[in-house]
Amino acid sequence: MTIFVTGGAGFIGSNFIFHMLKTHPDYRIVCIDKLTYAGNLSTLSSVMDAPNFRFVKLDICDRAGIFALFEEEKPDVVVNFAAESHVDRSIENPSVFLETNILGTSVLLDACRTYGISRYHQVSTDEVYGDLPLNRPDLFFTEETPLHTSSPYSASKASADLLVLAYHRTYGLPVTISRCSNNYGPYHFPEKLIPLMIINTLANKPLPVYGTGENVRDWLYVEDHCRAIDLILHNGRIGEIYNVGGHNEMRNIDIVKLILKELGKSESLITFVADRKGHDMRYAIDPTKIHTELGWLPETKFQDGLKKTIEWYLTNRDWWEEIVSGEYQNYYQKMYGDRK
Repeated sequence: MTIFVTGGAGFIGSNFIFHMLKTHPDYRIVCIDKLTYAGNLSTLSSVMDAPNFRFVKLDICDRAGIFALFEEEKPDVVVNFAAESHVDRSIENPSVFLETNILGTSVLLDACRTYGISRYHQVSTDEVYGDLPLNRPDLFFTEETPLHTSSPYSASKASADLLVLAYHRTYGLPVTISRCSNNYGPYHFPEKLIPLMIINTLANKPLPVYGTGENVRDWLYVEDHCRAIDLILHNGRIGEIYNVGGHNEMRNIDIVKLILKELGKSESLITFVADRKGHDMRYAIDPTKIHTELGWLPETKFQDGLKKTIEWYLTNRDWWEEIVSGEYQNYYQKMYGDRK
């Protein structure tokens, strides 16, 4: 089986590639990534020379390039992680999110229609549901929760989801969608909450927390997410949406304090900053459907996963120090420029 993984040089995509190569060593994985600011080829260095792995530097919005690659590789499955995903950046520059997240998805869907695939899987987000009130801990997002987006990012992801479902209904394309809660773990880009707080703590820099840090997120260790997608690909029902959540709800401020405690640093490093525009208060997913149908449950408790994540950042300083310095953006040319 040949699987296209778009956005595979990013955080979740790279972890998914590692999972699939380990779990299904007979599969061929073709990673497609534009290598924007959040794509880091050095993340994939351990698998770059694997005989059943190929990396292609390509923008999913490049219709001619995508169609040519489909013609060459004839994939059986496409898993689309490729997306602009940082809410703050979407508020500053929405158009980039519309191009990649909507138009890029349409290019992939058209290529799948033209060349035929056994499954197209769209990796989405719980942010398409909007948010939940802090005073209603009994409420959770289900697959039937209406879409109610808050940012250009979440609106672009919801649009892509609707496009995927429309291609299934109109053209009979075999699709599935997963909507996941916040991930954390190895190779998480340093602008995101957990790695940013770890790195700033190690450098004794201020830890910027939006508002009062009361916002609640449902956190899932990235390896658990990868297992869920693997299950959906092999056993999920075509045309269905599966919510993937960890039942690990945490306030942002409590996560920051846990990181400080784990690293033995003072809470005086915490600095409250002006809140994000349209900041969602609470995300919480009900994963009953994927548990009932596919037997999936998260295996990693948040405190255990956070400790493993902190340990990874302590022992892989070169990876994130290159990103913080900007040097990682030269990695593609240094390592891969002469490859064909």
